[in-house]
Amino acid sequence: MSITGECFCGGVKYVVDGKLQDATSCHCSRCRKAFNSQASAFVQVKLSEFSWLAGEDQLTSYVGQEGYGLQFCKTCGSTLVGTYNGEVFGVTLGCLNGDPDVKPITHIYVASKAKWETMPSGVIQFDEGKPE
Repeated sequence: MSITGECFCGGVKYVVDGKLQDATSCHCSRCRKAFNSQASAFVQVKLSEFSWLAGEDQLTSYVGQEGYGLQFCKTCGSTLVGTYNGEVFGVTLGCLNGDPDVKPITHIYVASKAKWETMPSGVIQFDEGKPE
C-alpha cells in the first residue's frame, strides 16, 4: 500500500509505502491539547516505509515526555507525525490523503477523556495505554 499525506496548507508532504498499523485514538488530556480535539487519531508506520516528499524544512518539532514528540507545519500548524527519539513512528489519520483503509478501533486513556465526549459503541477501550 502507498498513501500520501500533507498538511493543511500543502507545504509539507510525505508518503508511506507500506502497511498502516495499529490505528488508535488517544483520549488523554495531552492529546486533546496537542490536536485541539477530543482525541488524537494515528497509525504506526515503519520508518523504512516513510519518506518526506516536500517541505521538510517547514517542520518544527515538540519533544515531550520520555522522548516522544510531534512534528508539525510551521505555516499552518497541522500535526503530521509522531516521533520517538527524533524518528518518525506514526502519522496522524487526519492528514492522510484518500482512504487509508483503517479505522481506529482501539481507544486509549479513556479514563481521562473529556467529560463532554461520548464514546462510540463497539470499540476496544483501555483506561490507560494498551497493555504490553
